[in-house]
Amino acid sequence: MTALLAVAAVYFLVPVYWLVVSMTKSSSGLFGSFGFWFADPHPIDNLRAVLTYDHGTYLRWFANSVLYALVGGVVATLLAAAAGYGLAKFSFRGREAVFNVVLAGVLIPGTALALPLYLMFAKVGMSNTYWSVLLPSMVSPFGVYLCRIYATAAVPDGLLEAARIDGASELGIFRRIVLRIMSPALVTVFLFQFVAIWNNFFLPLVMLSDSKLYPITLGLTSWFGYTDRQPVLYQYTVGGAFLSVLPLMVLMVVLQRYWRTGLTEGSVKA
Repeated sequence: MTALLAVAAVYFLVPVYWLVVSMTKSSSGLFGSFGFWFADPHPIDNLRAVLTYDHGTYLRWFANSVLYALVGGVVATLLAAAAGYGLAKFSFRGREAVFNVVLAGVLIPGTALALPLYLMFAKVGMSNTYWSVLLPSMVSPFGVYLCRIYATAAVPDGLLEAARIDGASELGIFRRIVLRIMSPALVTVFLFQFVAIWNNFFLPLVMLSDSKLYPITLGLTSWFGYTDRQPVLYQYTVGGAFLSVLPLMVLMVVLQRYWRTGLTEGSVKA
């Protein structure tokens, strides 16, 4: 098992290592030197060139990606928590039908919805705006499914009844008790949604025509499309890709302790 995990780790880390090495090279060094070792490295100069090229357009793309992923991830997590908790702890007619619709949403790929969403947003005049990417990103059927399963198992009915007897409102119970108990599941939903939005390419491609609204994925693709006329953009694309993975790495390191808490919550019997 250890050997298999080591092979898997090498498989996933080798592209990252190549990216770290390549972002230190010049445009000619990318093609004229060994790909897995350094050759006249200038990482600071290369990254500065990426950030200042075309009046700092990469910084704008980076800010757009942060906006899309952070706002979309937070709102999608809160909506998924509320919907999952409601489906798990409240009985009402049609509850299972609603949950089945949510499960159907999990099975539909995002690329299949991009064109219908564009037609809808274009009809109301909201295409080529921040909202055309933000609003679809605020919905996570998988998040609703995960939150319902977690709320069913982790939120005790007796605790909710005790809070109601003490006079707590349903909103207060959800905000003060349920969200804290469900924090491991919410961190998972947020990370999945953040990464999905950060790496999303097809939806912004369909929705956006103004380069000032591009996220990093679409911006780097536009740079790569001009490399035949401006070879220096090869190096800028590699440097931009390196910078784009840093937030995801930091987010994983910062939030992983919440996963550990969730894994150990059931190890001690009350």
